[in-house]
Amino acid sequence: MSINENHGSMHKVVIVGGGTAGWLAAGVIAAKLSTKHSVTLVESPTVSSIGVGEGSWPSLRDTLLDIGISESEFLTLCQGAFKQGSSFVNWRKNAHSYYHPFTVPAAYNELDIHTYWRALTPNTPYQDAFSLQAAMCVAGKAPKQIATPDYAHVLNYGYHFDATKLADLLKQHCVDKLDVDYVSGHIGSIKSSSGGYIEKLVTECGKEIVGDLFIDCSGSSGLLIDKHFNVPWIPVKHTMLNDRAVALQVPYSGTDTEIKSTTVATAQTCGWTWDIALQHRRGVGLVYSSQFTNEEQAKQVLIDYVCERYPGAKEHELAFRTLSFEPGYRSQFWVKNCLSLGMSSGFVEPLEASAIAMVELGLRMLCEAFPHNKEHMEIVSKRYNSRFAYRWQRVIDFLKLHYVLSDREEPYWIAQRDKASIPDSLAELLELWKYQSPSRLDLIENEEIFPSASYQYVLYGMGYSTSVPPLRLSEGNKRKALRILETLQQTKSTYLQGLPSNRVLLNDIAKRYNNEKQLVPLHAQREKNEHASVSSCNNIKNTSDKKDTSYDRIGFR
Repeated sequence: MSINENHGSMHKVVIVGGGTAGWLAAGVIAAKLSTKHSVTLVESPTVSSIGVGEGSWPSLRDTLLDIGISESEFLTLCQGAFKQGSSFVNWRKNAHSYYHPFTVPAAYNELDIHTYWRALTPNTPYQDAFSLQAAMCVAGKAPKQIATPDYAHVLNYGYHFDATKLADLLKQHCVDKLDVDYVSGHIGSIKSSSGGYIEKLVTECGKEIVGDLFIDCSGSSGLLIDKHFNVPWIPVKHTMLNDRAVALQVPYSGTDTEIKSTTVATAQTCGWTWDIALQHRRGVGLVYSSQFTNEEQAKQVLIDYVCERYPGAKEHELAFRTLSFEPGYRSQFWVKNCLSLGMSSGFVEPLEASAIAMVELGLRMLCEAFPHNKEHMEIVSKRYNSRFAYRWQRVIDFLKLHYVLSDREEPYWIAQRDKASIPDSLAELLELWKYQSPSRLDLIENEEIFPSASYQYVLYGMGYSTSVPPLRLSEGNKRKALRILETLQQTKSTYLQGLPSNRVLLNDIAKRYNNEKQLVPLHAQREKNEHASVSSCNNIKNTSDKKDTSYDRIGFR
């Protein structure tokens, strides 16, 4: 019985649209909600997903574990690779580069890391002062060993993956193992009650799909949130100038080619290129603004990038995909009994790969406060809308920060630094950070989309200057910081010796998966993660950090 008939319980969830967002939603909801609830996903047989969102945060480890997919299966079937953060090239002049790793600096929540970096090791790049992850990325090291259990880690990591293959894997798992009802068809009409709540969807072939809660994962078309409820889109083109992208898939020249474990973001005269390494190929693309570059010029910039870095690539075999988007987000994300997720909810640009993370955060909030009835839903949806309006604003602030700190002099980059394009919230923080380093006091949500550690990596990676605080340094804390630096140097040698390369580890995982085919039961995997401590070699510690509640962890873990 639907919600609008008697305000009764909400047991039937209907998801419109597949792709990464739709099938993640189906998997998480079906895995987490009780057996009283049912999940149906309806997907157009002719509308394909964009398939270029190939980077994630560490949070995806939790999500896949919750859904019940083993890491070995995911990495092998989706040609996945480890992502340990992002690296930025030429965002400032003079061949400048820096890293934004996923591992928070050691003792970040105990010491003012910026102050002790300046006091004790000022000639060391910020990324390397109290963290080893950037150095391991430079050395081509994986974030774990073959003995490390699924989803546990030595260094914090997310993934690069083939987005189309991930959607296929999620679809098969959801239908075969989580009892998700799959409907292939076009939505012909939407039937609503007198109160405006959706009662059911009707496909073009006449099939009725009744539901209590409808989740719009239909991408930029917004079949429910836009076409039905007419919820306005808040454009942010005045701040985020990029609105176009061109993408290519570049094969490796050999089976032993190095697999980089960062998304490499390289600034170009008219935008920036992403470079994502999977097991079998690279995904590369150029994000740009149509105000400054046309499509043909953008394609040439991308071809030049590929030919310069990968001389073995055959230009005539590369097929372009072109994307057009309007940066922004909905004025409301949850209206009546319709929740929007993914690109139907909002999209700014690919920088820092926040799109999947926003889907995961939305699903987490939904599942932790899943509405019992209409009255409950009115409260929950109001809170959801407030929380995600804040989160989209923080995404914009953080992404804009990368552009504001650039000193490049091309018209595109000058326009990105125009004071009129900088949000007041970011301008105020930049003024504040002249005198004190970013901290949890500046970002007050308990699950910040980008915590203060991320701001520090970008600020000081880009050469921003913060004054040394007037407080005298504690001798006790100074000794503590020195001990940490000494321990990190010892640990660095251990990691360099004990961690394999990405290619070697991924090959070993694929061999193990293909040989065994008998996946470890999920409850046993959880137990293995909880008790993972020291591997059998090199004394490298493994950590699972499942559902870490620490308030300032990159990737909201």
